[in-house]
Amino acid sequence: MGKAAVAGDACPCGSGRPYARCCGRWHAGEPAPTAEALMRSRYAAYVLARHDYLLATWHASTRPPALDDAPTRWLGLEVKRHEQHGDDSAIVEFVARYRADGRGHRLHETSRFVREDGRWYYVDGDIAG
Repeated sequence: MGKAAVAGDACPCGSGRPYARCCGRWHAGEPAPTAEALMRSRYAAYVLARHDYLLATWHASTRPPALDDAPTRWLGLEVKRHEQHGDDSAIVEFVARYRADGRGHRLHETSRFVREDGRWYYVDGDIAG
């Protein structure tokens, strides 16, 4: 389920492109071409409460059984770095701003991704202090 995104709306990932031509494609089932594209689509899925997509793109070795439904208002994403390591491994460093419990927060993470059978998956990440 999740919140609806209108095809002509700007994508929540901050790319400036319409949702349908950006993360909407990945949410509809097309494989994200890069780890950065997957990370951006996962951020958009958090904004749109697409828990099904988040779990489906989380690597089976680290995937939680369910996601926390705590009310969070996502405010913006900045990708700081994307590094491909070989064909099937990458990292993406990002800062995501959000509001929870009436307070503003920043999540600064360097995430690890792997590609299996032509699809990228989020594995885990290191949170910057």
